[in-house]
Amino acid sequence: MNARVDIPAQVEHRALPPVTHDEYARQEFVRAFKEHLVKHVHGGNRAVYEAKVKPAFQRKHKRAPKTRFEVRDEMVREPYYQMFSALLRTSQEMMWSSCQIPVARDLQALNKTIKQAQKKKKSLGSLRLNPELPIPKYHTAVDIHCQPGGYHSEFMPEDASAGMVYDRAVHVYAMGQMGPFNNDMGASIVMWLKQHYPDFKPKRILDLGCSVGHSTVPYAEAFPDAEVHAIDVAAPMLRYAHARAEDLGVAVHYSQQNAEGTDFADGSFDLIVSHILLHETSQRGINNIVKECHRLLAKGGMMIHAETPPYAGMDPFDAFLLDWDTRNNNEPFWSRSHELDLKALSQQGGFDPALEFEDLIPSAFQVAQATRSHKFQGGDFGGGGLWFIYGNRK
Repeated sequence: MNARVDIPAQVEHRALPPVTHDEYARQEFVRAFKEHLVKHVHGGNRAVYEAKVKPAFQRKHKRAPKTRFEVRDEMVREPYYQMFSALLRTSQEMMWSSCQIPVARDLQALNKTIKQAQKKKKSLGSLRLNPELPIPKYHTAVDIHCQPGGYHSEFMPEDASAGMVYDRAVHVYAMGQMGPFNNDMGASIVMWLKQHYPDFKPKRILDLGCSVGHSTVPYAEAFPDAEVHAIDVAAPMLRYAHARAEDLGVAVHYSQQNAEGTDFADGSFDLIVSHILLHETSQRGINNIVKECHRLLAKGGMMIHAETPPYAGMDPFDAFLLDWDTRNNNEPFWSRSHELDLKALSQQGGFDPALEFEDLIPSAFQVAQATRSHKFQGGDFGGGGLWFIYGNRK
C-alpha cells in the first residue's frame, strides 16, 4: 500500500479570499474528486485502449494507430472514455463554482482590501495599469480554462475578483501539487537555473503573462538583487498579483501589457520567462512573443518558457489524452502549440537556433517532497519530471 503524501495547505495572505468551514469543505471535495479521477479513473482509459480499441483498429487497418487523431476517433465512442471526460469537465466546472462562492459573497469588501494594498505609502513593488490596452481576441473569445468571465472581466470598478477566484482554484486544480504558494513552475525553473547556470545572476527579470504572480515571486526571492517585472493583459489579475506580492513582502513591478509588444526598451532584461503562456495564444501571437523576447533581451540574456511537452515522439495514446484540454477545457490553441518546430520558432524570432534548448525539468515541489504524483488532470507528463521548458540565449 502506498504511503499517503499530505496535501500542503495553501498559504494564507491578506489578498486571499477567506472561506467559511462549508466553503472550504466544498473546495476540498472538488480537490479530492479530481484526485480520485487521476488515481482511480484516468488509468482505465489505457486499459480500454489496449484491450479493445487498439486491437480492433489493428484488425481493421492492419497497423496500430499512428496519430492522436486516429486514437481520438475511436476512443470518443467508448463509454468509459465518455464517462471519464464528462467527470473531468464536471470537476473543472465544480472547481470554479466552489472558488467563486466565497468571492461573490463579499466582493465589495474583498476589493477594498486589494485597493488598500495598492495605496500603501511604502510599496515594495508597483502597479501600472492601462485601461486603453486592447485585450487580444484569443483572450476574449472563450472563457479560458472555463473560468467564468475569463481573466479580464470586471464586475465592479477596480475589480480583482478574477485573481481572487484563480488563486484558490489553482490550488484545487493542481490538488495541492503546485505547493503551498502555487509557485512550482517558477520555483522549478529557478532550481534548474541554479543547477545548470550557477554563475548566472540576472539583474532585470521579466515574467510574461504572469496572471496573479504565483511563478513570478520565486525569481524575486532567488535573485534578491534583481529588479523583477511582470506583465499581463488582465487588470483584475494584476491588481490581485500586486496585493499578493506586497503582503508576501516581495518587490515586483506589475504592468498591464501585451507580451507581443511591450513598452520596455531594447535590451532591458537579462532573463525573460513565461509559465504556461504560449499555448494560450495564437500562432501569430507566439511568433510575436518570441520576437519581443529577442528585442528585450540584453546580450547573453536568456528566455525560458515553461510548457507541457510537445507531441513529437510521444505515444499517440498519451498525446490523445494530453490533448483533452483542446476540446474540453476552452484551450483552442493547446493542440497546435504542442506541434511547434521550436528551433524554427527561435530562428524566426531572431535567435540563433543552435542555442535553442529544450528540457524536461524536475518539479521543485516534487524534489522537496521526495515523492508525488506526476499526473495532473488529463495526462501523465512523464519522463521523471514535470515541466517542459523551451528557451534560447541571445
